[in-house]
Amino acid sequence: MPGPVFLGSDEVALRTIEEEDLEFLQMQVNDPAVWRPIGGSRPINADQEREFYEDVVCGDDGVHLLIAVDETPVGTIGLRDIDQETGNAELGYWVAPEHHGRGYGTEATRLTVEYAFQQLRLHRVDARVFEFNEPSRRLLESVGFCREGVLRDAEFIDGEYRDVYWYGLLEDEWRED
Repeated sequence: MPGPVFLGSDEVALRTIEEEDLEFLQMQVNDPAVWRPIGGSRPINADQEREFYEDVVCGDDGVHLLIAVDETPVGTIGLRDIDQETGNAELGYWVAPEHHGRGYGTEATRLTVEYAFQQLRLHRVDARVFEFNEPSRRLLESVGFCREGVLRDAEFIDGEYRDVYWYGLLEDEWRED
């Protein structure tokens, strides 16, 4: 069972990531429908997933949460590179393929952005999306993010270089919604 609820709504619960979730996480990040859109290029074994959990999830540098629906894990969302001095952080997320198209990622993003601005007192949240990931681009835009730039041919995926789109959302833009 996932950890305690940290943030929630009627649609999703954002819970702490616990050791019991590592099998789910490893299975999903090895699914091409997940690793391609998040820029993974190598398989992740159980020891590597545990290392990620211990070094990143259990570290103090970010906020990493499991997206759950009715106690069932469906994805992850987090804020990394949180810089309190400048008020910036980067948002990242993924949803398991069998749960795509149900609005879970959008709701988790709304909750996380609200937390970033209201609790962490951030000024800006960034996100990166590959040009081929139209659903993620639509998700970010639906929450209020603006496309701010393109890193041309920045990542090599599936045998070709791909553009990476940078998105940003400022606190005052979010408050206007």
